[in-house]
Amino acid sequence: MDIVMTIKIALYSLSRNKMRAFLTILGIVFGVGSVIAMINMGKGAQQSIQERIQSMGPNNLTIFAQSSSKGGVHQSGTMDSRMDYDDVEAIEKECPHVEYASPSMRTTVRTIYKNQNWSTALNGGNSQYQYIRGWKMEKGIFFSEEDVRSASKVCVLGSIVVDNLFINEDPLGKTIRINKIPFKVIGVLETKGGTGFGGNLDDCIMIPYTTMDQRITKSRRLRTIMATATSSEDCDRAEDEITDLLRQRHKLKSGDENDFEIRNQAEISASVGQTTQVFTIFLASIAGVALLVGGINIMNIMMVSVTERIREIGIRMAIGAKQRDILLQFLIESVVLCSMGGVIGIGLGVLASHLIAQWAKWPMVFSPEAVLLSFSFAFGVGVFFGFYPAYKASKLDPIQALRNE
Repeated sequence: MDIVMTIKIALYSLSRNKMRAFLTILGIVFGVGSVIAMINMGKGAQQSIQERIQSMGPNNLTIFAQSSSKGGVHQSGTMDSRMDYDDVEAIEKECPHVEYASPSMRTTVRTIYKNQNWSTALNGGNSQYQYIRGWKMEKGIFFSEEDVRSASKVCVLGSIVVDNLFINEDPLGKTIRINKIPFKVIGVLETKGGTGFGGNLDDCIMIPYTTMDQRITKSRRLRTIMATATSSEDCDRAEDEITDLLRQRHKLKSGDENDFEIRNQAEISASVGQTTQVFTIFLASIAGVALLVGGINIMNIMMVSVTERIREIGIRMAIGAKQRDILLQFLIESVVLCSMGGVIGIGLGVLASHLIAQWAKWPMVFSPEAVLLSFSFAFGVGVFFGFYPAYKASKLDPIQALRNE
């Protein structure tokens, strides 16, 4: 018996029980679909997060005050930061590969306009903070260096703040109250969207850091400085220059630990990429369990099929079918079931990925590797779980099979 005839017999056998065949492959369908959806969803989330990180400035360096050990004495970096505004000016002037530098201050405040109020993040920086964070203006202007020097009570609003404070009203020129202090709105930032970490870049207000220091926080501690390298290739050199400069300014000796920490966007991006990749693999592994369950179901159904068709097997052996023909027939039936489930599952997975991407508002990323991996796994499941029932069928004694009622 040739292979073509064996395949035809296997397909005919499956067509006699269409409903049972369909119900049998459901486990494979959902398993393949889930794996593809999870992988595509993970890649889409990763791309979305990376885009958000890049939108915050691809060449950014963030300097944090941290605890250090000097002369055997442990010093707190969060409660007694040694960074100050002069460090910011020195970084900008004395580090050749740093383009911009700014203090970065942040707190949560309640804002009020007429009968509307909104709790949001208040950020303090200098006039260069706009370029460091890659913010563009939707309307109005960003505060100037003169506003910073005079500690002007001016502010720039994110779009979410505008939507919640100003209902069908232009915010430019209006006065809002931040912690009961009046501020004039001089600009609105262009919408950026979520950060990918549960926050939103548009839910913020920007004011001069001098104003924030004198009127809001009333603390001269500077815990964060943000800087921008002249290019992405110069990030490492800019980081080395800042490190050397701050160690010199803070009078740290060769054996002393840094009382600051520098992070760049490339490191953050790589870290996030690794985290999302691990999370994607974890989700895909859970979804892959459905494939194994589907394979066990196929083995069960094939065992039932062998039991039901013992007499048919005996007749085929009696007229010349060999053991390998019987083995191949039942193995093909199992593989066809899994392959059909794999094809349907691929379509279901791609559709689910598209719907999830639309709902989550992140890019739809199609992964050919996920499709190939899922289909290959489904094919392998068909071979693995179909082999034993097929082997059992091929080992039946033809005489005993013919006597079976």
